[in-house]
Amino acid sequence: MANACTAGLDTGFVTLGYLKVAVLGVVQGITELLPISSTAHMRIVPAVLGWQDPGSAFSAAMQLAALAAVLSYFWADVRELGAGAIEAVARRDFVDWNFRFVAWIALATLPIVIAGVILAPVLNACNSPLRTLTVIGFSCVVMGALLALAEWYGRPQRTMDNVTLKDALAVGFAQVGALIPGVSRSGSTLTAALFRDLQRDEAARFSFLLGLPAIALAGFKELWELHKAHLDAHGWSILAVGIVVASISAFAAIWSLMHILERFSAWPFVVYRFALGVVLLVSVWVGWLPN
Repeated sequence: MANACTAGLDTGFVTLGYLKVAVLGVVQGITELLPISSTAHMRIVPAVLGWQDPGSAFSAAMQLAALAAVLSYFWADVRELGAGAIEAVARRDFVDWNFRFVAWIALATLPIVIAGVILAPVLNACNSPLRTLTVIGFSCVVMGALLALAEWYGRPQRTMDNVTLKDALAVGFAQVGALIPGVSRSGSTLTAALFRDLQRDEAARFSFLLGLPAIALAGFKELWELHKAHLDAHGWSILAVGIVVASISAFAAIWSLMHILERFSAWPFVVYRFALGVVLLVSVWVGWLPN
């Protein structure tokens, strides 16, 4: 089914209505913060159900749901870092750990901001070639392989208390991969943090905190783009339903991920990504799903 466009933006979600967007909000919220690619599922679920593709604008705006979930789950960390950094600035203590960590997050966000600006015309275009199921399938398989290597060769022994600028930049550059549908922001950053030998739950915590500015920028930028495209009141109300539902499911996803990584490993996500990627590629190849 062809995508709907509003002033050149991919806004297929408007034609879906409240109930379908609520269903996709649940899927988006769960998959956005698990290392399994929300974009992949936003293409697969509508394709399997015969629904309109909700479009890249929907996926980008749903970042606000992820933002709400991460802020609420890690509020103690965010409050401590923010207050500590402000107090350090007031004291002119620029070697304070909280100040340095916040500064590292800002620096680590620059790569995805620059890449996002450069790739925006392709990423947000109607019928973007990057949103094909073939691209998403290959991305799932490749990212699954990298996550497997991180599990094999990483030595999960470090905590966030001793992370460095080099760690932040490594995760920040890995975050750029999330611009490619199927890679997953949480998947790419978690993988990089595991390669840096962080403990699994600490790697997830680090990747979520570091990703906060990128998540916020992506979400608010998309709202601004939709505003400039003159999305009508009906479209805004449908989007609001998706964001509210996705926020609740995203919080549940964080809780689940942290408990899985504390008790087990990232291997369940490796297996899932491989299986998902192979199924997608085979389905497109034999014609079961449209590319």
